[in-house]
Amino acid sequence: MKNTVYIYTRDLKRIFTNWAMIIIVLTLMILPSFYAWFNIKASWDPYGRTEGIAIAVTSEDEGSTIRGQQVNVGKDIIATLKKNKTLGWTFVSKEKADHGVKHGDYYASIVIPKDFSQKLGTVLQDRLEKPVIIYKVNEKINAVAPKITSKGASSLTQQISEKFVKTANGAIFSVFNELGITLQRDLPTIQQVEQRIFELENRLPEIKKVINEANDTTQKAGAIVSKAQAALPEVERLTADGAQMTQQLNMFLTKSDEVLKTAEPTINKTLQRVQQRALGVQELKNQLMEKDIAPAEVSAAAEQLKVQLTKQIADTGEILTLLTDLNALSQQKVLSPVINDVKDVNTLLQQQLSDVNSMQQQTKNGDVPNQSVLDRFSSRTDQAVSRLNALTNSYSSTIVPAVEQAIKEAKDKTARANSLLDEANKSMPDVSNVLSKTASGILLGQQELGKIAKNFPRIEQTVHNIADKIREFQQKENIEDIINLLKNDVQKESDFFAKPVLLKEERLYPIPNYGSAMSPFYTTLCLWVGALLLVSILSVEVADEEERFKSYEVYLGRLLTFLSIALVQAFIVTLGDLFLIKTYVVDKVPFIFLGLLCSFVFMTIVYTLVAIFGNAGKAMAIVLLVLQLSAAGGTFPIQVVPAFFQAINPFLPFTYAISMMREVVGGMLGDIVRKDVTVLLCIWLGVLLVGIFLHKPLSKTSAKLTKKARESKLIH
Repeated sequence: MKNTVYIYTRDLKRIFTNWAMIIIVLTLMILPSFYAWFNIKASWDPYGRTEGIAIAVTSEDEGSTIRGQQVNVGKDIIATLKKNKTLGWTFVSKEKADHGVKHGDYYASIVIPKDFSQKLGTVLQDRLEKPVIIYKVNEKINAVAPKITSKGASSLTQQISEKFVKTANGAIFSVFNELGITLQRDLPTIQQVEQRIFELENRLPEIKKVINEANDTTQKAGAIVSKAQAALPEVERLTADGAQMTQQLNMFLTKSDEVLKTAEPTINKTLQRVQQRALGVQELKNQLMEKDIAPAEVSAAAEQLKVQLTKQIADTGEILTLLTDLNALSQQKVLSPVINDVKDVNTLLQQQLSDVNSMQQQTKNGDVPNQSVLDRFSSRTDQAVSRLNALTNSYSSTIVPAVEQAIKEAKDKTARANSLLDEANKSMPDVSNVLSKTASGILLGQQELGKIAKNFPRIEQTVHNIADKIREFQQKENIEDIINLLKNDVQKESDFFAKPVLLKEERLYPIPNYGSAMSPFYTTLCLWVGALLLVSILSVEVADEEERFKSYEVYLGRLLTFLSIALVQAFIVTLGDLFLIKTYVVDKVPFIFLGLLCSFVFMTIVYTLVAIFGNAGKAMAIVLLVLQLSAAGGTFPIQVVPAFFQAINPFLPFTYAISMMREVVGGMLGDIVRKDVTVLLCIWLGVLLVGIFLHKPLSKTSAKLTKKARESKLIH
């Protein structure tokens, strides 16, 4: 360590005692700073001074008539660009523009064709054509200028598009505004239509049912009319026969009336006969009711009863038949009470006959008739006698008037029927005509109903679709909201759709100019260049006394000399960045100290390469510089460079040096700076260890190579 300090202090003494050396060292300290300052200042604000970049502009637009209004968009563009100072717009002819771009007088040219306005107006036609602006650029003049001019051309087309969209939207929203007012006025009608459609949809099943029923009815009616037409001749015949029959019936009823009047004594006599026989039956009943009557006597009496009862049943049956027939001719059924009484008598007589048969059966077995049978027979006999007495007594007062009334009603009906049949017979031609027309009408109705039934499913589906669309619209939208939207301010809506989204830029760690943003890269770069200058001018060897010192002592002693000068270089360049060219730096003190660290690491790397490999080490340092210019992300983001440079990026000192310098320029984040400093210190330590331990073996090999090369007298 003592020899290391000795070498270092001796180097300083030799510098300060030699005025020529002082000048050289001072020059080496200051010269790298110029590299950084000039580059930073030159790139201070390149995009803020683009007005000197000449762009030729030519408009050949002949204009167009859109909706009766003369429009020349090219002329409007020229007028707009004359007020625009962002680029050096120069307005010349097309020929001069082409010549100027080719010869470098203009970086680019913009030509507005003859049909520009015409194509722009096709937005209102069925066939759309996009207008074209012809942009030419000479890319060999400068690498960056074409990007700037392209940005200007893009900005121009964007401005034209925005202006066109704003104008078109204004016209469209004017129509929308009028439409909104119209919709508001017609809103009640629209709502009524919606309601009617829903009502129609709800009644579709009912309508379908009515159509089907009508179709069935017309088919049945057609069948009926066809039958009626087929039966009409028979009806005509029956009508004529009916008229004749009613005349005969009337004559019959007249004769029957006379016959009935002569037959009254006979009917009365028949009733009386039935009554007398009933009384005889009653006497026989009294005999049967005696207690000591013998079975043989019972059998004889029962035989007599059967004969009498059978005759009574036959007589009442004849009367019942006659009265029923007469009652059928009466509308008021006046004989019904008498018929019911006769039926009751006939029923009692039949029941009596049944009782007699039971008694006769019992006597055949040698038994006396059962008392219950005798009592039942006795009761029924008394009832029959009572009913017959009542019929006989009421014959003249009840039965005869009722019969006469029935015959009278029958005669009246016959007269009316005869009159109606006469009228019907006279109307038969009209009926035939009506049936013919009815058949034609039904046929036409069947045809129309068939069409309706055939088309009804399509109509039904259409109504459902319309109703569904209305419901879907009502669920998603409110027509009143749409009306309010359409009635909004036309100018505001046009502006909104021309620029629907506003960009709100929030700048994190803002840097006011491009030069300050590039200062981390150029400052770092100048420190590496400064290290290269030092190893190019100053020697890394201690030749006069090298035998006295160990290899690592020579390495470390001369390294301290180089590091001292390099640190002064870093101090000068960082102070010059801050106070001479006024570079924007947020954290000024860390900026200086991190600059010193970068110089410290870079000088160690470059010195070690030259100390070990001699002139070859200088070449290595230059190659490493070139790689770091491309792969450290100093100018372009590392993500846009080729894969090889992205792969070596994590292993380059520039990567971490530029990163930590950017932090202090824009606003320092401690974790990023700590990581970068740690990596750089690790690199420095690794290089230092290589220099200490490999300086002697590697330097001997490189010394032989250098000695041989010097024999050519071409290198020093």
